[in-house]
Amino acid sequence: QVQLVESGGGLVQAGGSLRLSCAASGLPFSTYAMGWFRQAPGKEREFVTSISWDGGRTSYVNSVKGRFTISRNNAETTVYLQMNSLKPEDTAVYYCAVGQRLGLGSPARANYHDWGQGTQVTVSS
Repeated sequence: QVQLVESGGGLVQAGGSLRLSCAASGLPFSTYAMGWFRQAPGKEREFVTSISWDGGRTSYVNSVKGRFTISRNNAETTVYLQMNSLKPEDTAVYYCAVGQRLGLGSPARANYHDWGQGTQVTVSS
């Protein structure tokens, strides 16, 4: 049974930073692409970033490029999201998800098959 546990969310002022973690278990983590999505109140869940199974390729939605960084530690079966220069519009529940086996990462929700419970990020102005 796949389990994903996100942590690191919280309340931060605009311009601040947070680091989210997603600890995975129940799967051969090092062989799967991973992604982060977010969902703001009243909005659809949207793609934020993804990382390939080997960490060699990353992809970001335009609104976070240059501010967010995804990384992974396969030995610790954990994927991270470093968020800098946070803006109020980054406020959302952030979810990590398991992508395709030996995948390069993808912005499409349909390519993700297991999801964490989410962690709230609130950015005040």
